[in-house]
Formats: sequence, C-alpha cells, structure tokens
Amino acid sequence: MSETEPLIVARNLRKSFPIGAGKFFGRPTGAVAAVDDVSFDIRRGETLGLVGESGCGKSTTGRVLMRLIEPDSGSIHFDGTDLTALGRTGLNVERKRLQLVFQDSSSAFNPRKRVGWIIAEPMRLAGMSRQDRRNRVAELLPLVGLRPEYGERFPHQFSGGQRQRIGIARALALQPELIVCDEPVSALDVSIQAQVVNLLKGLQDQFGLTYLFISHDLRVVRHLADRVAVMYLGRIVEIGTTDELYRHPRHPYTQMLLQAVPRISTDKPQHTTAVVGEAVLQTASLGCKFAPRCPRATATCRAEAPTLVSGSPGHSVACFYPN
Repeated sequence: MSETEPLIVARNLRKSFPIGAGKFFGRPTGAVAAVDDVSFDIRRGETLGLVGESGCGKSTTGRVLMRLIEPDSGSIHFDGTDLTALGRTGLNVERKRLQLVFQDSSSAFNPRKRVGWIIAEPMRLAGMSRQDRRNRVAELLPLVGLRPEYGERFPHQFSGGQRQRIGIARALALQPELIVCDEPVSALDVSIQAQVVNLLKGLQDQFGLTYLFISHDLRVVRHLADRVAVMYLGRIVEIGTTDELYRHPRHPYTQMLLQAVPRISTDKPQHTTAVVGEAVLQTASLGCKFAPRCPRATATCRAEAPTLVSGSPGHSVACFYPN
C-alpha cells in the first residue's frame, strides 16, 4: 500500500434525491440522503474497497466522486485540485485522469458500434488523431487479454467476462490515474471474477493505478483492497485496513456482512451478531441509521448519530458501543 499523500480527498459529501412525487407533475414529499456526510481519502496507488448492501449509496458515491452526479455539498480534491469548483472545461481536462468501469457491460456499450470504436471513443473526445487511436486500441486489447482483431467485432459477440475486459480497456484509453470500479465482477461467474480481479491487480502493479472498488462481495474486496470502507444507508460506519477490519470488525453491521460470507470450514470462531430486518430508506434520521436493526441499540443510539472515531491506528468506527 502506498504511503504517499492522498490522491483523492473527499470531505462531507452529501447527495439527496426527492421521493414521493406524483405520477406527472406532483411535488416531492421528501428526500432520501443517498450520500450522507461521507468523507474518505484514497492514497496514490492504493485500492479502497467500498462495501455494503444494495441501495446503501455505494454507486452514487462513486459517481459523485467523478461529478457524474453533482453533490449537494462537500468537497472533492483530486491531486490538489478541487473538482467541485471546476467549470465544464476544467472538469473535462481532469476527467481524462479519472475513469469508470461500469457494472453492466452489456448496457455500457453502444451495440451498433464495433469494439475498436468503443475503446477509442474517449480518445476521440480528447482530440487524438485517427491513427493514434488505432495504435492505442491495438495496444490496449492485448493488455487486457484480448486479441487485436477483436476490435472489428460487436459487443454481443463476446461473453460477459470479455465485455468487462473491453470496459477496462476503454477505461485505460487515456492513461488515467484513478479508476472507479462499480461492481465490475458482480454479474460474472466465480472463475471469471477471479480472472478479472487478477487483471485489475496486474494493471495496478504495472501502471501504478489507484482504485475505488465498489462491491457487495466481501471475498472479492479482501483479495484486492488495501483498505475497506463499510457503508450503510449513505454513511460510512467503519473504515480500516483490510486485515484489521476482517480480523477485528467492530461495527455490528460489518459483523453481519462478514457472517454472510460463505465459508467452507467452521473451525475458526465466528462473530455472532443477531441482526434482524433489512435496510429501509429513511427521509430523516435523528440517530444511528442502523439502530432499528442493531441488537446493541439504546436510547442514545436512537437520539444521536455516532461519528467515526479511531479505535486503533488506521481503524475507525461510527458506533457508541463497538465490539
């Protein structure tokens, strides 16, 4: 893991979406905070895993980080530049250094365009010549484990794993420094997942890439991430180094997620936390959002929202009664 200065510094990010609008012109009756006062750093050359259940705000956080979705408030500093203060021209310049690998490769590509055109599209938008684009595509396809002649085929002619490799090649087109990987292996078979994860790891080692790796699969995250942030209903409830968080989870929600990971052997002692129910979107929350499901919850938890507090070096938890 890199010990250099952070490449990304996100502070107090917030993003809410209106709910309860009428079918046509009705006014919203409330708002849900998809990203609720989220702060984190990502060091250069590091992989930060962002995990949590579906609907907890992971993907929204990734898109807010790249300003594909505009934050309501907060700041995002990328290599010292405040992305939230940039206009369209300045943002387009910085976006060459930030790229996204989408979850659903089948819907991420134009089905009427050939793979070579799809990979070259960012280069075309960046003003590269046609010959330079062709040369770069010929370099990128073998780099992700595909043959150069595959550039003449259409997306539907590839398997899911191959399409995800194409998505990675497109993300690499402009030689970015940060790649946001939004559930890049969730739709793939287990054996293909391992291949794609190993590819991402190899590319990181080769080019010094920095990843924000979004996933609900804690097994995959453990293999790839240097640090892990656990998210619940828009808030980060625990963050720490991968080894520390997996060995000593302190938040009951983190413990619940780890209990859900399939195990072949039960010889090792397991954390047992009696969590009930499921995540429910809330328009307002005075206390801890996990309190309705938490066996440790008290009146304090329901009245006050805990903040991230460091319990050990590199390990912070937002809980009044961490285990």
